[in-house]
Order: sequence, then structure tokens, then C-alpha cells
Amino acid sequence: MRAPSGHGAVELMLVRHGESLGNVAASAAGVSGAEVIEVPARDADVDLSPLGYEQASALGDSFNRLPSSRCPDVVWCSPYARARRTAEIIVGTAGWTVPLLVDERLRDRELGILDMLTTKGVELRLPEEARRRRWLGKFYYRPPGGESWTDVVLRLRSFLSDLERLSGGERVLVVGHDAVILLSRYLLEGLSEKELLDLAGTTTILNASLTRYVRVDGHGPWMLESFNVADHLTEQGVTLTEHGSDADVRPR
Repeated sequence: MRAPSGHGAVELMLVRHGESLGNVAASAAGVSGAEVIEVPARDADVDLSPLGYEQASALGDSFNRLPSSRCPDVVWCSPYARARRTAEIIVGTAGWTVPLLVDERLRDRELGILDMLTTKGVELRLPEEARRRRWLGKFYYRPPGGESWTDVVLRLRSFLSDLERLSGGERVLVVGHDAVILLSRYLLEGLSEKELLDLAGTTTILNASLTRYVRVDGHGPWMLESFNVADHLTEQGVTLTEHGSDADVRPR
């Protein structure tokens, strides 16, 4: 991404929300072989689990130890409760007095007709959709009423473009979802579909992990400084959690 004029942000930090009650429910459904994930609310309203609160606090505490020159000037977050709550905890625990801004373009991928179904549930209840998903692969497959990854990329392009226009030498923290972080890498690094799917098929974005991009002069290409780091959790004795989406991402 290049700033259209002047200088844009000099640092971009991407954080996945802490473990959510939906993550816990999805894992339980997978273990039990259930077809439906018993989530406690609609996707936008699913809150953090007790462990998710701990993870967000641990990340906020690690930020609190940074020198003021390294702290973000603004925090953006997804409107979904799990991301918004993570952002609020980080800001409060770190003791920052920075704007906390919500943008719907940072929300998680919408699953449409597949919402609340496990992989097994999709195979048994919607076999035609399961076949179509396998044929197209995760990058282009759009479930009825939902989004493909390319749809999410479109809104992230818009968000990042606005960020360039509105930022001036700022450090920016974005709190979102695993798809937001993976697809931001696709955009910021100019990855191909294959490179993105190879990454997605072998990597789970950890809850409350930190991915960091920098560019000293605030323009030109972003440089990936660190990816999917969660040392701040292990250092504070907080459990790591790997709640990923379907690893079967490649077309076949």
C-alpha cells in the first residue's frame, strides 16, 4: 500500500481478538462430532471467554511496558463484540488515552447459510455446497448469503486506503479476526492466491497474537516485522489457544 500523498502510517499492528465463547463452542462441537455449533448469540454479539479476557489483559499489560514513543496513536477495531472487547481491555490495561474507533469493514467473514455449521454439518446437510466449496477453494468460494475471502479483501482494501489518507506518521493498532489478519498480509505483501492459501493451510492465527508492519518514512512498501507473535501470553503464564477455521482451503 502506498500513501496517495504526503506520509501515511509508520507502523501497523494487527491483533486477533482473545479466545471467544464461539471459539470454545466450535472446538467442543468438533470434538463431539456435532453438526451444529451451539453459539450463545449471533456472531456479532459473541463475547470473549474467561480465558479470552485474560489473554487481552496480558496483551494490554505488555503494551503498558512499551516506551511512549512506541505506543499507537489510534486504535481501530471490528464492531463484533469479541474484537471490540479485546480492544477496550488492551487500551484500558495499557493505560492509553487514544481514540478507539470502530469500523464495520474490519468485521469477520460472513458465512451466510454455513453459519453455525461444523465441517461435518456442511457435508451432511448441504452436500452440494460442500462440493462447491472444495471445487472453488476458500479464496473464491462464497456461501449463499455470505462472503468469499475476495469479498473481505474488497472491504479491507477500502479500509487500508482510508487509513493511508487519514494517517500522518502515526502508529496504528487494528483489532480484528483471523481472516482480517491473513487477508491484510495478502494485500500488504502482494501475495498470490497460492501463497495466501499455503499460509492459511499451515498457520493458525493465535488468539490475542500480534502481527507488526513498519515503514520508517511513512510511505512505500510495508515491511513485515513480526507475525502471529504471542510471547506476551506465555511470559505471563496465560494459555495459548489455536482456534482456526477450516484448514482445507485449497481448490480441488
